[in-house]
Parts: sequence; C-alpha cells; structure tokens
Amino acid sequence: MISKIARRNKIKTRIRGKISGTAERPRMTVFRSNKGIYVQLIDDLAGKTLVSASSKGLEGGTKIEVAAKVGAEAAKKALEAGISSVVFDRNGYLFHGRVKSLADAAREGGLKF
Repeated sequence: MISKIARRNKIKTRIRGKISGTAERPRMTVFRSNKGIYVQLIDDLAGKTLVSASSKGLEGGTKIEVAAKVGAEAAKKALEAGISSVVFDRNGYLFHGRVKSLADAAREGGLKF
C-alpha cells in the first residue's frame, strides 16, 4: 500500500519531468493545505518566483470559493507583471475541487494555459 504523500510525490515528479517555466511562459504551481491554498508563477531558468498569491487574509466562503479568489488575484498580478501565458502545474494534486476552481478563475482573469 503506497501512502497518499508518496503517491502525490510520484505524480509530482512525473509532471515536473515534462514541464518547465520560462520568463515568457512561467510555471504556475499550486500548493494546497488543509487551511489554505497558495499559487506561484515561477521562472525555472532563473530559479525565481515572479508572482505569488495566497489565501492568507482572505475571509468568508467555502474553500472552493476562496481558491477561486486566489486564482483571480494571481491572474490580476500576472497581467500587471506582463505575463499572459503560463504552464499549469497541479503539483501532484487531482485537477478537481479547489485546484480546478483556482485554475478556472485564473483563466477567467485573463491567463492562457
């Protein structure tokens, strides 16, 4: 029996082998914990975080609604930084629930992926 964390790390490694972010098209990676959700736009070539957003300080709503707010905030910050296209990295999580809500809100905010 493989643990939940080991399973996620295996999927995460497989995804990261295939995708990489550049300055023109950064990698949009998602981390979710039980309490919050965080997103970063990373330039892997330079090893720098270009934009980040999190659920810290956001009040009200379900976890899915908060994730949507974070996605919209990340899209707004990315467009201000001159980033319109990203590579989405779900970080080993299933594309469902909070991760999907964040991605959909970022798309609606103007990001292409």
